[in-house]
Amino acid sequence: MGISAFSRSRDWRRAVSLLERMRISGSTPDVYCYSAAISACEKGAQWKRALALLDEMRASGVEPNVISFNSAISACARGKQWERALSLLEEMRTAGVAADLITFNAALNACAKCGKWEQSMSLLVMMPSASVRPDVITFNSCLAACARGGEWERAVSLLVAMRSAGVAPNVISFNTALSACAKGGQWDRAISLLAEMRTAGVEPDVYTFNSAIAACQKEGQAERALSLLDTMKPSGVVPDVYTYNSVISACEKGGQSDRALRLLAAMREAGLRPDVYSYSAAISACEKGAQFARALELLGEMQSAGIAPNVVTYSAAISACEKGGLWQDALKLLDQMQAARVAPNVITYNAAISALEKGGHGELALALLNEMRAAGVAPDTITFSSAIAACQKSGRREAAAAIEVGRGAVGEGEWPASLSFNAALKGAPKRPRWDARGELVR
Repeated sequence: MGISAFSRSRDWRRAVSLLERMRISGSTPDVYCYSAAISACEKGAQWKRALALLDEMRASGVEPNVISFNSAISACARGKQWERALSLLEEMRTAGVAADLITFNAALNACAKCGKWEQSMSLLVMMPSASVRPDVITFNSCLAACARGGEWERAVSLLVAMRSAGVAPNVISFNTALSACAKGGQWDRAISLLAEMRTAGVEPDVYTFNSAIAACQKEGQAERALSLLDTMKPSGVVPDVYTYNSVISACEKGGQSDRALRLLAAMREAGLRPDVYSYSAAISACEKGAQFARALELLGEMQSAGIAPNVVTYSAAISACEKGGLWQDALKLLDQMQAARVAPNVITYNAAISALEKGGHGELALALLNEMRAAGVAPDTITFSSAIAACQKSGRREAAAAIEVGRGAVGEGEWPASLSFNAALKGAPKRPRWDARGELVR
């Protein structure tokens, strides 16, 4: 097999090895051999080797051609090395090697992967002066750069620019613009793009709907998200787990716990397996909808199904306990998550401390505050406010005052270092602990 054959089979090691054997045997590899080896490295995601070969060929007196440069730039794109890709483009100009459509698209791909929308737009503007006409891949890369760079307005305007340039947007073009709108929370613009897409005769796919639903979910537009879900099947598009997760999350944000639970059931009926995000959103919906017992049931269901809860899941469940006045269950869950090696965050601790405040257990709130500090979790305003309220409610006025004075002496996210604050925390009793089976151990 020759170097080109190894390149086609993505076997970069053999391609480079064969090139090395050629040199050892006294044969001088030509531009085609080097280009094929660089292409093999590109396909094998070996950008450093590709650039080393480019340097090596020049050192050997072999001038790279447009294929050599294109393969090297593509290798940089795979490795997300956008600066090196643009540097190679400049080297081409200096060497008098004319860039072609493949060159620009490879450089644009490198910029797109890193969200470098300004550089992408500059390349797009540069193309006509190089007598290169952009194609749909060119525009799609620019759209991707804008989407990753959070430039939804530029992404939408690029769709207009495509048509002006005589390039018809395809499903990828629309999907990328929709994704940009979703990230920017532009749910109404996302829905408009979906309508434009149909008018242009471009059939939406599951990614299209998922992006539009995600835009609605981000802004708590539950009804819009549900409406989009309902239009998927008539459009011949089958919802996936991501679809349902986004709609459940939209219902959670919109305070529609019953609908969130029905969607969770609908997932199973559709043959889809809910994941940790499905359950986390549903549990949070139950917490907001005052369905506290159901939230804990869902936590048990997911664990029975072999789905490990994450910090978001546990935090939502503990928050449900807090709102339901179930302080012991809140502490049980805190112990359970630590046993599962899921590190509680400030949201988790705040919910547990608030549960203790509602239960009138100021001393336990102090113990939890001390535990939180020992774990290296930075406090926030809610942390201190809940702890102060818990102490006041249980008659621990000195401790409450110490926390109040202590937090006033430090910045956001810092722990007080005053003697009175430390004394209040160290004087707290040890809190009760539960094992993985939910049994009290001390």
